[in-house]
Amino acid sequence: MLGQHGSRPSDPLGRAASVLRERAWARRLLSGLSVVMLLVAVGVLGYPVYTNLYQDQVQGGLTDRLATPELEQAYRAGDVAEGDSLTRLRIPSLNVDVVVVEGTTASALRAGAGHYRDSPLPCELGNVAIAGHRTTYGKPFNQIDLMKPGDTIILETPVGSCTYSVNKDPFIVEPTDFSVLAPTSNGTLTLTTCHPKNSAAKRLIVQADLQGPAAGA
Repeated sequence: MLGQHGSRPSDPLGRAASVLRERAWARRLLSGLSVVMLLVAVGVLGYPVYTNLYQDQVQGGLTDRLATPELEQAYRAGDVAEGDSLTRLRIPSLNVDVVVVEGTTASALRAGAGHYRDSPLPCELGNVAIAGHRTTYGKPFNQIDLMKPGDTIILETPVGSCTYSVNKDPFIVEPTDFSVLAPTSNGTLTLTTCHPKNSAAKRLIVQADLQGPAAGA
């Protein structure tokens, strides 16, 4: 509808509607933008589902690999390859059960959780450090913010198992704060993940103490 003196509508919605009625290219552009927005929405919502399905498939192969004599030999020699099975991590209070691989590269962490290569092997003295995804690739560390002092974490390796007890409430550090990975003289386990969920702005940390003797002690 025209305004006073035959002018076009003065309100923005009216002008937009007029352009769409009169110009085919505007209608095509709007349709194209709608398709792009739909694809983006599907991608955002579907990506976590895809990564979780991928991680579930990978975990089956890692579980089988964890029980092989070849992996036991590599583990004893300290020569587990990047991305290969290293230990099973279980957190009974959270129903977490995931095979941790060696290494924390983006490729390795598609398994869900990875061992920092510069840290001791699981169950050994020192600060054993493991990183895990919180919202994708099986999200094994999705709820570690709920852990409490006294909760247990079990590591099952090709040569034995050990139990750690959480020693403090989970805490948050900057991504550049590597002090949580510093060596320790006792048996320590450090779990790291992104914080808050769906963001890499901070790091959420859980630390626990080894219960019983270290591996090989």
